[in-house]
Amino acid sequence: MKKVSDQLFPVWWGSRGDQSWGWSWGCCLKWEASEGGQPPGCNCPVWCVLCRGGRQQLWEACQKGRRTFRLPTDMLSLKLPQLFDIHQVPKVFQEDGIISGYRHPRSSALDCILSSFQMTNETLNIWTHFLPTWYFLWRFCSLCTTQNFLTDSYTWPLLVYMLLICLYPFTSSCAHTFSTMSAEARHICYFFDYGALSLYSLGCAISYGSYVMPDCWINGWLHLYFVPMAIGNTLFCTGMSCYSRFVELQFPGKSKVLRTTAFVVPFIFDTLPLFYRVLVSCWGSCGLSEALSNHCYHLMFAFLTCFLFASHLPERLAPGRFDYIGHSHQLFHICAVVGTHFQMEGVLSDMSSRRPWLNSNTAIPSFLETVGALVFGVLLNLAVIGLFAASLPWKPQCSTSSSSSSHSQQSTDEGKED
Repeated sequence: MKKVSDQLFPVWWGSRGDQSWGWSWGCCLKWEASEGGQPPGCNCPVWCVLCRGGRQQLWEACQKGRRTFRLPTDMLSLKLPQLFDIHQVPKVFQEDGIISGYRHPRSSALDCILSSFQMTNETLNIWTHFLPTWYFLWRFCSLCTTQNFLTDSYTWPLLVYMLLICLYPFTSSCAHTFSTMSAEARHICYFFDYGALSLYSLGCAISYGSYVMPDCWINGWLHLYFVPMAIGNTLFCTGMSCYSRFVELQFPGKSKVLRTTAFVVPFIFDTLPLFYRVLVSCWGSCGLSEALSNHCYHLMFAFLTCFLFASHLPERLAPGRFDYIGHSHQLFHICAVVGTHFQMEGVLSDMSSRRPWLNSNTAIPSFLETVGALVFGVLLNLAVIGLFAASLPWKPQCSTSSSSSSHSQQSTDEGKED
């Protein structure tokens, strides 16, 4: 028989009762196996840091020295989740123009977390909203040192707005991370994602109504009822977008129209004061202030975000070419975050520059109009999400501890059933 040499390094030697323990970098656990040869015995735990190819070598060593080695072979079972092609997953998990890089449709929570550290078609969707969450949190913490959010009621609309621009990217990141645990979990994850986006629109309305409203609209009927109407828009947005998931498989075109409309209507309503101010500035030839310049950048990225969301470009033109990097949802996330940054700068600029005039010409924002409106909006949105979640057709969960081959076969079968 041909000699086989298995070498693993470095090695940790030690046991509970043995004082001679530590790393052994100079010597390696080595076994020369030949016909009739006996492997050496180990009477203490051995922990190995594996180099390239070490996993396979350790597995073979454990199999050959089954009666001698007492290595926990379960340490080899922690693998990154297997990926699948579009024909191997149910239709509810499929995306237009995305051919490969799909995660298992019955992933465990651990699989979902691990998948965020491997390249899948969702990885950049996760990180393009998770990392900006920390940026907005940093800006929020910085503002907490310069603004008196506890006693200065003029800052309460800003407080609500900053909380919500931290919430919506984090919720989106979580939704993309855990959306492959099951078909039902996917729907619920995106229900919360839609709810966070609709609450973000409410935060925009509260801040716009307090800081961005045109001078000639102050104390008018739209100004007085701006926030209550925005609360109604959040219910419309969450309800319509959640309902669109129920018709997505049978009528994908209708679903896309409903979902797009659900977000466009609150956006148009919230930005009506801003549109008016931009038009007046352009017609009056007085130029754009710093605040309006930031708001214009925000509008530009908002329109680009809407276009990418509705068009599914560029992956629709070249299916399979943008599965991992560069597809529309990733670009949509980036544009949304950049647009939110410019919006935040515009709100901060308007808040500081218009404060003397606003304090002398309108009532100071109340707790009910700001934090109270946010709490009321959260409760209403949770109720809507709960109703739609209860309406889902629940199915029994399948175990995710089977082998990769059974995973693939199960996914294919589910795709055929759907």
